[in-house]
Amino acid sequence: MARLSVNIDHIATVRQARRGIEPDPVTGAMIAEISGADGITVHLREDRRHIQDRDMFLLKKMVKTKLNLEMAATQEMLKIALEVKPYMVTIVPEKREELTTEGGLDVRTHRDYLKKYTEAIRDSGINVNLFINPEPEQVKAAHMVNASGIEIHTGRYAELTNEKDIEAELIRINNAVLLASKLKLSVHAGHGLDYSNIKRLTEVNGIEEFAIGFSIIARSIFVGIERSVKEMKELIA
Repeated sequence: MARLSVNIDHIATVRQARRGIEPDPVTGAMIAEISGADGITVHLREDRRHIQDRDMFLLKKMVKTKLNLEMAATQEMLKIALEVKPYMVTIVPEKREELTTEGGLDVRTHRDYLKKYTEAIRDSGINVNLFINPEPEQVKAAHMVNASGIEIHTGRYAELTNEKDIEAELIRINNAVLLASKLKLSVHAGHGLDYSNIKRLTEVNGIEEFAIGFSIIARSIFVGIERSVKEMKELIA
């Protein structure tokens, strides 16, 4: 059965709307864990629009499962990652003007830089995943830079409405998973996943973990974090 890592960024989004102390994303992470989350994911952005440095250090102390830090491949973030020492770092592309991460890393183009960057993190005992589109050349590049694994960007799949297009994207994802598994890379998936579209992806053999945030936090407004996490876990199962 695939694992569920709950992204708590948008608890912090609500907090930052007033620049106050509530709601506390660390408390949200604790409730998510108690409710069955297999891990906690946070994206520490360069502009600090939601998660703050303080959150990272508290989460490192409090999370009992696995803490996954999403971040851009900058020297500032490298320094923070080596200090916090999460269980895993997921390297993502980042543009300040975007509302959310818009696509996967171009690992092939930036292979030399990412190889050094990835190795610097892995040398400190931290696993490193690369957030990529489901494309064979990107999977191969992730292997070449010595990443621990990949997280497949599922945003395109989540946005599609035509059944033929959905089937084609699922084939792309499945092929990327098969290749990654053959190359001994761990395989995670995330972005845009919700209670309606997750089921089709659970039928793709080889995805070890789903990182899901927005839909879980949005639903928790109405039913609470405990129920929203448990419902997603049931769907993944």
